[in-house]
Amino acid sequence: MIITKGKIDGVYLLKQEKFVDERGSFARQFCKNELKEYGIDFDIKQCNISQNYKKGVLRGMHYQKEPYPETKIVSCFCGMAYDVVLDLRKNSPTYLEWNSFELSAENGYSVYIPRGVAHGFQTLEDNTIIYYQLGEFYMKEYYSGVRWNDPKFKIDWPKCDNRIINERDSAYELFE
Repeated sequence: MIITKGKIDGVYLLKQEKFVDERGSFARQFCKNELKEYGIDFDIKQCNISQNYKKGVLRGMHYQKEPYPETKIVSCFCGMAYDVVLDLRKNSPTYLEWNSFELSAENGYSVYIPRGVAHGFQTLEDNTIIYYQLGEFYMKEYYSGVRWNDPKFKIDWPKCDNRIINERDSAYELFE
């Protein structure tokens, strides 16, 4: 894996190193030892798959509150997504800053997202599959989010004529 520090403190872009031959390709998607070299101690507790049928699906911006904040590694196994992280940690040097990444099966990128950083994505192709590795169990009563289009954050989402977003994600309160 090739690990690169992101713009947001504690966020890393993980790139698979693909080995290609006549059969296809092989790549390591996760390595606890390689992550530890960057100070990331990630213990997978749950894995989720988000299947998105249409281009323009927007999910986010989600996070899980204390005392059960999530760490995540997010990957795209099919299709393509515009992936966004937003720093909500008040004591962070990058508080309220956001960063985006293009994830696809072809480019082999994943994003490591630390506790206190919200996450969301918009699909750029039909039939996009996003795979989550989570460092905490889902706790419904601690699950939360901020509005994807909150003017305070000024997230630059891709233009989309047919954005598909559920009621919960479009109804989050504006950030104070």
